[in-house]
Amino acid sequence: MATVDAVKSLDEVRDVARLLKKHKGDIYADLWVFGVNVGLRISDLLPLTLEQAKSGVLELKEGKTNKNRKITLNNTAIAIVNKRLVATPDHTYLFQVDSNRAKNKPLSRSAVSKAFAEIGEMVGVQLGTHSMRKTLGWVMHSQGASIERVCKVLNHSHPAITMRYIGLTEADTQAAYSEFEIRV
Repeated sequence: MATVDAVKSLDEVRDVARLLKKHKGDIYADLWVFGVNVGLRISDLLPLTLEQAKSGVLELKEGKTNKNRKITLNNTAIAIVNKRLVATPDHTYLFQVDSNRAKNKPLSRSAVSKAFAEIGEMVGVQLGTHSMRKTLGWVMHSQGASIERVCKVLNHSHPAITMRYIGLTEADTQAAYSEFEIRV
């Protein structure tokens, strides 16, 4: 599996959403925006139903870790759910395909991966299905959330995993010496 990156600025997050909408349609843009707001793995995102999401609180068991999760949706995520409820009230899944070949099925991981990779080329970022999760972690950390808090939100077992995961680099570490000067 190829390594994918986090999108490391809010402007780029918006650019990805705009380009997905323009080139791939609302469903991919909505998935991106929802995904960067909830931080779930793609394997847990795609099977979400409209019924699960419409309450504003997701309660699920993560497929990879088998851990129970409870996620209170923020206003942006709720807006996506409401938009999908209005646009596709007959759908079962939050991100359901409207093709005859895949009737009543969610988007496939491979279709999402392909769409994100194409948009990633346009913005110069290695995008994939995991980029949504990594982006949430990066944005949280860059806006002042502690690594421990990001670790808890992403349900990682250790902060060291989170630091590697969100892409903290040696350059980030070196920059800290200049950014955090203690004058006496």
